[in-house]
Amino acid sequence: MNVFDWLSHMGIPEVDKFDIVEVKFKGGRKEYYRNVDFLSLNTGDPVVVDVPSGHHIGHVSLQGELVRLQMQKRKIRDDDEILRIYRVANQKDMEKWGEAQNREIPTLYRCRQIVEELGLKMKMSDIEYQSDNSKATFYYSADDRVDFRELIKVLAGEFRIRVEMRQISLRQEAGRLGGIGVCGRELCCSTWLVDFKNVSTSAARYQNLSLNPGKLSGQCGRLKCCLNYELDTYMDAIKDIPAIDRPLQTESGPAKLQKTDIFRKLMWFSYNNDNDWHSITCERVKEIQAINESGKKVFTLRYNEASEMEDLAAKSTRELELLDKKFANSSPKRKKKPRPQNKNAGGNRNQQASQASNNSDVKPNQAEPQQQNAPQSQRPAGDQPKKRRNNKNRNKPRNPEANAGQASPPPQQPKAASGSQKRQNVQKPKGNDGNTGNTGNANTGDPKPKPQGKKRFPPRKNQGPNPTKPENE
Repeated sequence: MNVFDWLSHMGIPEVDKFDIVEVKFKGGRKEYYRNVDFLSLNTGDPVVVDVPSGHHIGHVSLQGELVRLQMQKRKIRDDDEILRIYRVANQKDMEKWGEAQNREIPTLYRCRQIVEELGLKMKMSDIEYQSDNSKATFYYSADDRVDFRELIKVLAGEFRIRVEMRQISLRQEAGRLGGIGVCGRELCCSTWLVDFKNVSTSAARYQNLSLNPGKLSGQCGRLKCCLNYELDTYMDAIKDIPAIDRPLQTESGPAKLQKTDIFRKLMWFSYNNDNDWHSITCERVKEIQAINESGKKVFTLRYNEASEMEDLAAKSTRELELLDKKFANSSPKRKKKPRPQNKNAGGNRNQQASQASNNSDVKPNQAEPQQQNAPQSQRPAGDQPKKRRNNKNRNKPRNPEANAGQASPPPQQPKAASGSQKRQNVQKPKGNDGNTGNTGNANTGDPKPKPQGKKRFPPRKNQGPNPTKPENE
């Protein structure tokens, strides 16, 4: 029952100030009392007020001109029935009120035990003691009428107080207990809502909400009060929506209503309960209903005749043809970039085959000078660049032991089209002492034996086995 005095900073003259003050009690209950002594009060001050059977303590929640508006809203008359405010509560009054509050929880537990013993079909929800410990109000909820005369006698004799029984609804009970709703805010019934209006399931139907009790019910177990907040807006918007009493008749079959968007004025239909939904406007629905009432059927939900659909299809086809002609010559074809030729002689089989075919077409007298000049264009053996391994030798094992048992490949003669020769290793015959020698290069003829203490590397793929290994002896 939170309130906000938005007129407090406007500086209203004291002469015109309204003398009735709104006071808040436990559970959000609010009453109105007259400030006859013109006490200087602020929002939240504890005050001692007059009650029919003694005095009670509450807190000031609102004062000024807003109190006049609240009384007009709740239809409370400004007459002599409004009780007065005694004084601002002092420390002694607050201590006595605290003692009364400490008795509420034990009394509630004991009262529930008595209700079970008497077998009454009622639920005790809360108890409120007056600050003078002379009276206690018992709040309960029940579905039917309850005869609690025997209960009052037992409670008055056990607790030595005057007992007042007050029945409240489930909504009021939730408002007294408080809590957080599914929207993430504090419950409306415990903050600002005073009058509880009737909420029916028709409010959910008008708003196209699923009739799921778990989602539509609040913490009180009844339908949520917020279902009535936007109901008037939906009722005004639903006046333009046509009523669908029977399916719309089309040549494709009867179309049944599946969903309605009230604010966008759209309605979804499906043929023979199919999964495909078709949306049309409310004006189109009224037009189809008028045609069906005359005893005719429309071709589809969007077109009255088949010619309209064919004309639209032909129009779209012509538009596509124009677009194709427009963009046919606008984008030139990209030229393919020439692939870079492999510089390694014998690295590509296709290049070797093409070179061999070209050489076969050349006359013998033209090919001889090339063969004679080929050895002159070769580099010295020590300056030859390293060649990449061919693809056909890529999968061969690199273990020199596996190549030891195989015979060395025969030396290949240099081709006329290639500009370099393959390197070859020449084996040296074994000496008398059993050690083998290794030549540095076959073309130069300068022997360069490797020392025995250095690391030996495996031979290349196109070479024979390494004779320096002891396994080959």
